[in-house]
This record gives sequence, C-alpha cells and structure tokens, in this order.
Amino acid sequence: MDWLLEKIFTVPQPPPRVRTKPMQVICVGLSRSATESLRVALEQLGFTPYHGWDLVYEKDIGYIQGWTQLQRRKWEGPPDGDVNITAEDFDVLLGHADAVVETPAWFFASEMIQAYPDAKVVLNLRRDLDAWHRSVMKSLVEEVEDRWSAQILKRLTASFFWKSKFFYQYGFRLGFRTPFPGWLRPGLACNGKWVYREHCNMIRGLVPKDRLLEWSVEDGWEPLCEFLGKPCPDGPFPNSNSLAEFKARLDGLVKDQAILALRNLLVLTTSLAALTIAVVFGSRGGLLRLH
Repeated sequence: MDWLLEKIFTVPQPPPRVRTKPMQVICVGLSRSATESLRVALEQLGFTPYHGWDLVYEKDIGYIQGWTQLQRRKWEGPPDGDVNITAEDFDVLLGHADAVVETPAWFFASEMIQAYPDAKVVLNLRRDLDAWHRSVMKSLVEEVEDRWSAQILKRLTASFFWKSKFFYQYGFRLGFRTPFPGWLRPGLACNGKWVYREHCNMIRGLVPKDRLLEWSVEDGWEPLCEFLGKPCPDGPFPNSNSLAEFKARLDGLVKDQAILALRNLLVLTTSLAALTIAVVFGSRGGLLRLH
C-alpha cells in the first residue's frame, strides 16, 4: 500500500535553493528542547534559521519529499555503508538559511557537522530529562501519532503522506530506535532518555570545544550571544511553542488538510464508481454480443 501511495503522491522536484551566505549555526538539540524559542532568538540576532516547523509549512511539497529522500539515503544506504550526504545535498533544500534548528538539524546532526565545518554548533539541552521525556511523549505520540485524523490524512493527501514518512517512518522512529514500523510510542517510551544522552555524547565527541556551546533556555541571551559574537538584545529570552501552541498548530494543519482530503476522497470514489460501471456494462455488452 505504501509503495502505491508513494507513486501517487510523488511530485516534481522543486527549484533547488542556492546558498547565498555561509551556514553559520547548527542547533542540534532534540525536539522539545526550546528549539522554537531558539529559532525566534536567532531571528532577533539577524540570522535566517530553518526549523522543523518551516519544513512542515513548506508550500511546495517537493521540499519535504526531498528531505525524505535524504532520510532514505541515510537509513537505507548502500551495502558498503558509505553514506555521504554533502553540503550540496543540504543546500538545495536550505540554501536560503544560515542557521538550522530542530528536526532538520538533529536528524542529520553528524552529516551537517561534517558538511559545514565552519559553522558553530549549539547543543540545546533540557536540564530536566524527565520533563523533556514527558513533553515528547505528549507532543510526538499523544498529539500526533495517536490522532486518528492524522493517520487518515497521510493516506489521502500528499502533504501528510510525506510529513509522515519524513518524521515518523524515518526521523523519529529510527532516531529513537523504535523496532516496530509505523509505531513510535514503544521506542520513545523505552529508549527516549538513553537516546537523548547518547545523542549529546555523540555531539560532544564530534565537535571541538571551541566550536560547541552547550546551552539551555534558562541560560538566556548572554552565553548564546557571546558564542555567536552578537550583542545581547533588550528584553527577556523568547518563550515559544508550548504544548498548547504545538497542539493549536497541529489542529490548524489537520483542518486545512481535511478539506483537501475530502476532495481527494470524492475524486477517488467517483473514479472508482465510473470504472465499476464501465466494467460491469462492458461485460454485459460482451455477453449480449456472444448471445
């Protein structure tokens, strides 16, 4: 079924983006680690960040399809295990950005660190690991995976189909070592905390200390601005994408796509009905001619 839907929902490749300014900041902390607040902060500091929500809201579905193809290269690579995802591969998808945050960054953390050796790396952390675990279970599982409407929409619209593949068939499921295809809950519940620790240790091992900042939202502006060579803005550090805001965004996405899904379902039903009528009456006509 999945292969057929992929055939149906595959779209032309979008216009490749071109890098016009060097990649400067890669924020590799896991989802629900103040990533949206960090994105807003980077914008205030003059950067052009690309966040997981930017990927979700791409108007051209071809971009998330392209990100999914990179996931496939990473997780279903050649038999020799030599997967090489380069800056050129990333730039066609985020060449307009000079900072990257959340899923595009942590799903490809090691690849991006290698692809952009001059970029500074921020490991955005949650001080309370239990609170982080509760947050990802609530948002990624209860609000998305357990939502029946999302499960239906991924079979009826190209947008949700490719979002589901990027985030749940590859990124979250394999990132959290979930052994069951199409089901994130057991892997995130059992493996989430040790994957979090392992991810942080991998980053510490990959990035030289002078290129790495370990930061949490409680640290505020000062260490981040000092690391990035920017003056501290006036006012408090941004606070964005609470669980309530996450749910509201998802509700909006589902509502928008539900209209398209109903249209697609109507077209499919009408087409099947027409095909059935043609087959039935065509068969009867053949039988009458035989008589």
